[in-house]
Amino acid sequence: MKTAHDMVIIGTGPAGLTAALYGARATLSPVIVEGHEPGGQLTLTTEVENFPGFPQGVMGPKLMEDMREQAARFGAKYLSTTATSVDLSKRPFAVTCENGEHLKAQTLIISTGASARFLGLAGEKELTGRGVSTCATCDGFFYKDKVVHVVGGGDTAMEEATFLTKFASKVYVLHRRDTLRASKPMQERAFQNDKIEFVWNREVVALHSNDEGLVGIRVCDTQTKEESDRQTDGLFYGIGHTPNTAFLAGQIKCDDHGFIVTDGRHPDTNVAGVFACGDVQDSYYRQAITAAGSGCSAAIRAERFLEDKGRVPVS
Repeated sequence: MKTAHDMVIIGTGPAGLTAALYGARATLSPVIVEGHEPGGQLTLTTEVENFPGFPQGVMGPKLMEDMREQAARFGAKYLSTTATSVDLSKRPFAVTCENGEHLKAQTLIISTGASARFLGLAGEKELTGRGVSTCATCDGFFYKDKVVHVVGGGDTAMEEATFLTKFASKVYVLHRRDTLRASKPMQERAFQNDKIEFVWNREVVALHSNDEGLVGIRVCDTQTKEESDRQTDGLFYGIGHTPNTAFLAGQIKCDDHGFIVTDGRHPDTNVAGVFACGDVQDSYYRQAITAAGSGCSAAIRAERFLEDKGRVPVS
């Protein structure tokens, strides 16, 4: 009789790799579909200083590689491909991959993360971690007593700007309009902060850099179309994240922004046997350590689901 994998994990990053570690140590032989960006957003990060256990910090790619190897040591298997679709109508669940491979899963863990929205400017990906950032909580410490700019006009931008004032000497908020979309409390908090200055009707059109990283930006007045250059030590994108859930084709309950909805106490989705962890279900914290914790929870819940519900044969 054909059988299905006890655990299939879609996505890596701290969440998926932690789930892989716990699943492997529970002898569930997890299969991990790595996706187009193995290791997730931390592979684009330079030094990580807020992950416990590394008093001198650790490079993001190194941390992800070590986590990957740790799970592999206990039997986790990796597939260098991307999940393109799933069928969650019955167990075992079906996963179709870009390379043509078809997987059957007794339990499924989704850890596909959320992709930061970029402006589409030349060089911005290469400058990520070298002056360009999508996470003030992650990188703010590196801009102590420096001048930074934040792009955006919603709650995310206000949160980023306010947080950065703990470190930066000056925070400029660039917004392409003359009014904010952020909630009133968030607006007031930013307006009342002496370190924050708003630059209205401006959008970034180019990045200036040298061998060390970002040194300035070019902005365009959205009304007059005049362009000008501004010096800056850092540019933070506060324009949100897009959860990577398109391949689910609406089979999992998501919120209005596309993030997977879990039951609150546990990483369980609305489909029994399917669990979600990491940034794909977390629009609030978006930290490596919280993602890792949720990956642990997902693997333990999947293990106990198999204990309670058992395995079903492949039809």
